[in-house]
Amino acid sequence: MIIAAPNGARRGKKDHPNLPVTVPEIATQAALCQQAGAAVLHLHVRDGNGAHSLDAGLYRAANTAIAGAAPGMLVQITTEAAGIFGLEAQIACVEAVRPEAVSVAWREFAPEENPAARRFYDWAQDEGIHVQHILYSPKEIARFNAYGLQHQSVLLVLGQYGSAEARPGDLPAYLGALGEVRDWTVCAFGPKEHAVAMAAIKAGGHARVGFENNLWRRDGKLAAGTHELVAQMEMNVMGAQDVRRLWGLG
Repeated sequence: MIIAAPNGARRGKKDHPNLPVTVPEIATQAALCQQAGAAVLHLHVRDGNGAHSLDAGLYRAANTAIAGAAPGMLVQITTEAAGIFGLEAQIACVEAVRPEAVSVAWREFAPEENPAARRFYDWAQDEGIHVQHILYSPKEIARFNAYGLQHQSVLLVLGQYGSAEARPGDLPAYLGALGEVRDWTVCAFGPKEHAVAMAAIKAGGHARVGFENNLWRRDGKLAAGTHELVAQMEMNVMGAQDVRRLWGLG
């Protein structure tokens, strides 16, 4: 499975002029990523000033535009706080949008201590919404496993925005902590993204690539868009319907 993450919450046009910010730009990039082999689009939306947003109306507009530009592509929205939003706003966004899939940061939802997060997980399951849990370290994987959701989907984040760059050698510590988790995807900050993604796939996982985490192709040249990072994954990949079956959607 290749998930394309074309913008994220923090980067903007100053980082790359082709980073998609508006709904039409996101839809155009979604189509290019689908053509390059991505089955899933990890969707962030931006407000009129280009800032990270959890506006349900923007998400609906983006979903409609992506459906037109990239028919059948599975869209996963984000609930990322980005230092702006609290748990109530994150949950309200998903309840209003009712997407096929959503990613949530385990450390932000913290269901061990937040009853609202526990209710959200139950609601999402009843609604048939696929939840991918974002885990930023082996320590967070241990927290996730202790909670008892090993049968569910996780995204392992290697490296950090604006600081630590991920390397393939970082991966074994994450995999050693996974335990019974079988549905796992990796994303990696920095120019070693492709190498980390390939290591993850060889180890039995999936990969998320894109401008949210990295702007550079494996040859060291600046990518023209996330679709070029997707196209580097030269292998047989899952289609959107394959992912829907894996994630129990429809």
